[in-house]
Amino acid sequence: MKIAYRRARLVAIATFVILGASAHRSVGQQSSGSYIAPGENLVVDGIPPIPTALASDVARYTESRAATFVDWHPVGREMLISTRFGNTPQIHRVKMPGGARQQLTFFSEPVGAATWDPQAAKYFVFARDVGGNEFGQLYRFDMQTGEVTLLTDGGRSQNGGIVWNNAKNQFVYSTTRRNGADRDLWLMDPLQPQSSRPIVELRGGGWGVADWSPDDRTLVAIEYLSVTKSNLWLIDVAAGTKTALTDLTADVAYGGAAFAKDGRGLYYTSDEGSEFKRLYYLDLANEQKRCLTADLDWDVESFDLSPDGKRIVLKTNEFGLSRLFVLDIATGNRQPVAGLPTGVIGSVKWHPGGREFACTINSARSSADVYSYDVETQTVARWTESELGGLIADELSEPELIRWQSFDGLELSGFLYPAHPRFEGKRPVIINIHGGPEGQSRPGFQARNNYFLNELGITMIYPNVRGSTGFGKTFVSLDNGKLRENSVRDIGALLDWIAKQPNLDAQRVMVTGGSYGGYMTLACATHFDDRLRCAVDIVGISHFGTFLKNTESYRRDLRRVEYGDERDPDMAAFFAQISPLNNAHKITKPLFVIQGGNDPRVPLSEAEQMVEKVKTNRGPVWYLMAKDEGHGFRKKSNADFQFYATIMFVRQFLIGDQSAGLE
Repeated sequence: MKIAYRRARLVAIATFVILGASAHRSVGQQSSGSYIAPGENLVVDGIPPIPTALASDVARYTESRAATFVDWHPVGREMLISTRFGNTPQIHRVKMPGGARQQLTFFSEPVGAATWDPQAAKYFVFARDVGGNEFGQLYRFDMQTGEVTLLTDGGRSQNGGIVWNNAKNQFVYSTTRRNGADRDLWLMDPLQPQSSRPIVELRGGGWGVADWSPDDRTLVAIEYLSVTKSNLWLIDVAAGTKTALTDLTADVAYGGAAFAKDGRGLYYTSDEGSEFKRLYYLDLANEQKRCLTADLDWDVESFDLSPDGKRIVLKTNEFGLSRLFVLDIATGNRQPVAGLPTGVIGSVKWHPGGREFACTINSARSSADVYSYDVETQTVARWTESELGGLIADELSEPELIRWQSFDGLELSGFLYPAHPRFEGKRPVIINIHGGPEGQSRPGFQARNNYFLNELGITMIYPNVRGSTGFGKTFVSLDNGKLRENSVRDIGALLDWIAKQPNLDAQRVMVTGGSYGGYMTLACATHFDDRLRCAVDIVGISHFGTFLKNTESYRRDLRRVEYGDERDPDMAAFFAQISPLNNAHKITKPLFVIQGGNDPRVPLSEAEQMVEKVKTNRGPVWYLMAKDEGHGFRKKSNADFQFYATIMFVRQFLIGDQSAGLE
């Protein structure tokens, strides 16, 4: 399966930790005497001066790196990866397992996605936005000269989801350039960008291409409508017409899709007739379909068909942990992949040679790194070994799976990272709620959050409240529309569970989260003000009505399916009733709000209106805004400043050290 730009990935927000990736203090901030002065790109309100000594004390928690797989070389056994050596992740070349990381791009903005020229790797095409605005443009990087050429319109449009044709001379991509709201499909020869032309105009922001037919005449495209409903279409490239491949009236979610090498069938994932996505084969001639993973009771998150069409590597999500299997198409035999580290696995892709695939893996004790697996020799190769920045892997906290019952008897689960064992007595707790809401807390690397575990003796809990993915399509729909506050009540039930644990301090609990997790944070702050010490909201929604009005147009209808339509008077009244903004008077405990100035998903106005409202209350309000960031901080310098400020906030208001960081 060729990797496609999927609207689902735009809408689903990855779990926000309290801080982002790390960086150099010299970028975006300066040392002024004994305090760190924020750079001109940062708006700081209510945050006390940050001592320079704090940066030194926590330095080893800010310097870990991560490496992610980007693409295989089309001929040789080498690859492109993304990792950070300066302020932002960039594209690097690695020529062998464990080889040196040769940096190729050097931009102030992050670069994490790229695809090599599939003929001879003379160039690669990559995407980059500006200041986190997510209006990604496509560029060509010449491997011989290092010259970079803009391929798309360079304006206020999103461009991505590159899928090369089988002739290897053109690719299809999705773009919002026509009107900013609808995502059309275009065709381009990257050596002649002026040749770029539309294939088909589409309606909606959720379109992306999964694969080309072997004869390059037909595309299979995915129309994402919601986490529980999507459609598959066949698109005639020459005629620009589309034909529905699936029942448009059925509430079925489809994932990836790939043509069989003979062109007679299609592999795809679907939750039709099941709580979970399973792998299917569809015979295009007689429309007969066959389930290939009926015995698996977890989501098949993704799969990739080998270049020779003989094998499929598929990835499942089992209570947050990833498992890989290799399916022999001729025999139907499916074998688990052994030898890879246990953890959370990212993208998986076959080498063009067809016997080896690459993937990205991270775990609680290992930052993200790139591995490959040879299916014929059944051997594992590690391509990168990312530095932990001075942290000792064996000393890092490993997660425990916890379960509790909510107000209506629904069983919920999450991951608890215990405080370092040298701390005695009842430990304070940070509850970190994932975004999405179509997201999932998974047992991955904690990066900077290890500081709170190791140095402050805080236990961290990552809950999967109703509405989370990974637990079936019924579970993911339990918070839709007017059921929204039931997920907030799930956190109330977690607070009850905490109070019953002999090693946890129910009197010292902080809640935090990003994006939808930010909404949950603000909602919990209004509902449980008497049970929380403080809250940290990161790019959070403060009022669904104003959020839906101001979020980018390509997202608006997709979000209305989940949250409700603000144009409906009845729903608008419900939004007004539950909005943290309208209930801000209930918040008396300290609140820290963090926001990116260019956020296209949750606009800046959501943070500004909440901060202004809460300032009228008795509790302190801290506010941090980065003018050069979007939906979360991606530049290390900004993430560092956020980290330092968050430490001071936690020390003072959760731990109870009133002089923390202020001396």
